[in-house]
Amino acid sequence: MKWKQIKWKIRYALQYFPFTLNTLLCVLVIWGAYKILYKPTPKGEDPSQFLPFILLMGKMVLWFVVGLVGLSILSTFFSYFHYLWLRSRKGNKLQVQFTTETKKGGENKLFLNAQLDGVIRPLLGFVKGRLFYDDNVFTDRFSLLSNKWKEQSFTRIAIAGKSRIVLPDIKEYDIKGGFIYFQDMLHLFSLASEQPVSGHFYQPPILTGKENADVFPKKTETMDVRIEQLRRVEGEPLNYKDFEAGDDVRRIVWKVYAKNRELVVRVPEMFEPYASHLYFYASFYAAVKTQWLGEGYLKEMLNYYKNSVWTIYDTLSHKEWEMRYIPDQSFNIPEQLTEEEKSARIISNSIWHRDTALQQYFNTKSGTVLCISSLTDPQELRNILDRCDASTVVYFVKVSNVFKHYAALNLIGRLIFQPPQDRLSKLRTRWTFSPMRLQVQKREKEIEEILNKSSVTTGIL
Repeated sequence: MKWKQIKWKIRYALQYFPFTLNTLLCVLVIWGAYKILYKPTPKGEDPSQFLPFILLMGKMVLWFVVGLVGLSILSTFFSYFHYLWLRSRKGNKLQVQFTTETKKGGENKLFLNAQLDGVIRPLLGFVKGRLFYDDNVFTDRFSLLSNKWKEQSFTRIAIAGKSRIVLPDIKEYDIKGGFIYFQDMLHLFSLASEQPVSGHFYQPPILTGKENADVFPKKTETMDVRIEQLRRVEGEPLNYKDFEAGDDVRRIVWKVYAKNRELVVRVPEMFEPYASHLYFYASFYAAVKTQWLGEGYLKEMLNYYKNSVWTIYDTLSHKEWEMRYIPDQSFNIPEQLTEEEKSARIISNSIWHRDTALQQYFNTKSGTVLCISSLTDPQELRNILDRCDASTVVYFVKVSNVFKHYAALNLIGRLIFQPPQDRLSKLRTRWTFSPMRLQVQKREKEIEEILNKSSVTTGIL
């Protein structure tokens, strides 16, 4: 058995351990208070005039607190065993639902709505829950503090809670199960019960600012929107190209053939004043070593890239054009979602991959906006840009910025005074000395030079 599985089994079993650190602290406090209040007066020592009164008040407070805590503990055990009875008789279990809410400023936030039917909350105590997902990773504990009442009655039918969920990665998660805990007022006891919870949810990307550019769609599906700049579509002859199988022989330019013995045909083109849809592309192709794809560095780069792509998409979606997000991966997205919700779900579920390269993915004729990362293949980008003009907008996301230290003192603080609290903080500390840093920054410099020499409109994040 692998160490990871052993570690999980130990952690799983510890969920049923009823005592907490508070239990030990409370026992020590009560024992110390008892020793002080019931300490006998030494013989021959005349006690202070007010000492007996103070000791009496202290004893009253001590036994009042002990009684109150004891009552809360008894009610906790009663609520716990009452729930076990409900679960065996009626099958009551934890119900969870995830919702994504857009807060002020357009930021998406993930919330967990939990409900437990028929449960009696402990006197001055708490009912909490937690889930475990993917590779048996636990969420933080969430509370069920609200009462749900029967309509037109004072009968409580359930307890519920709504909590903000913050997870390490922007992606879709698979729920494996969960626990609920019955706790007294001081968290001296934590009585656990496993819950058969399952389902999927995803952590949405967040907005990191506002990015803007003048964009003009290249795709016409309706004639409802008129554009300021005319775009080229099939129409009158304008230039030539080499003759290929399937070309109309009536468009062969015989004067050129008579002069150079080369078969060329006219390329018909005209200007169209209408365009209805802005096609949005974001490449997650990573031209790096395969073993890098599972690195923690690339996981944080992926989160940063997703947030940047979502920020660009959200900004452009407020223009008059109708957006069309073209993914470079396949997903099963519910049809009832809006176009914006579908795009958020696609961005959230996307991963670094080595399947669909940039040249296979981006359509230079209909694509208006292209997002690329520091992991893009420079040569493929160069080939793409040779077929684009100023009407194509390319956003370059420098994903190494996710590890950027904004001040030297900030780095010193992390190294000396503030121990790392999460994966990103730890990686930021090690990034300076990582051999990957030099390779990524070299790639970023090369991509930036290619963009500066091209004719496309660029934006660098």
